[in-house]
Amino acid sequence: MDIDVLGALTVRENGISITPTAPKPRQVLALLALHADQVVPVSALIEELWGAVPPRSARTTLQTYVLQLRALIATALEEGEGQGDGSRTAKDVLVTLPGGYLLNSGGGTSDVREFDRLAALGYRAMDAGDFPVAAQRLREALALWSGPAFADVHGGVQLDMETRRLDEIRLCALDQRIEADLKLGRHRELLAELTVLVSRYRTHENLHGQFMIALHRSGRRGEALDVYQRLRATLVRDLGLEPSTALRRLQRSILMAGPESASVGKTTGAAAAAAVGAVAVPGLRTDRLVRA
Repeated sequence: MDIDVLGALTVRENGISITPTAPKPRQVLALLALHADQVVPVSALIEELWGAVPPRSARTTLQTYVLQLRALIATALEEGEGQGDGSRTAKDVLVTLPGGYLLNSGGGTSDVREFDRLAALGYRAMDAGDFPVAAQRLREALALWSGPAFADVHGGVQLDMETRRLDEIRLCALDQRIEADLKLGRHRELLAELTVLVSRYRTHENLHGQFMIALHRSGRRGEALDVYQRLRATLVRDLGLEPSTALRRLQRSILMAGPESASVGKTTGAAAAAAVGAVAVPGLRTDRLVRA
């Protein structure tokens, strides 16, 4: 079974789609697919479908949706005979267990699992100071996203929570990939991307700090300082907060740098890391996040 949730929901058995079009069975499959090979409690599925006040018929209706999914799975297994394990039945794929249901992927692919694997490799490379590998692995991880998670699923409580969680881990990977690119002296290449990101994440201090560094190192010190002032105005207006100490320190370091030192030529390796260190301030907070 191949599972994609980082964008539109797509679940395929033997290469054949088992993704239903009806909204509620689609929600059930989405939650099962995200937690493939793990038991999803009946209570979680009921909360996803009906919230805190489910109807009396909730369990019976959920069983109906499971039967509908098994019918799609059975069709895929029949059409895909010869491509997979012929002994595998719909009940082997969508398994009923005490307290819940389990979607058995049969060792197939999952874009979430692949994202987690690549991101972990990128983080380890960052910790080891191997910035080229870190940037590459994190770029590969982020390329798995074709849009917001579950983009075509009308989510309930559970899926909305999972969507926010996935968006946060994507943002963390993006933050680290940009950091790796800055370490490699790719500040000019980052300007267009960061322009969009700071417009979307209007109070995310780390992204704004990275944008300030990229602008400063590209010889655009005034614009870097303007980014700080816009962020400060937004933080004060929307959250009643001043920028963090680390970001204020970054602003001061840019103010104190002479115009002639603002433009740092494109470098790589250790030279790039040293150049970033001249203006980058560690410890920028990433927990102040409000969507545009």
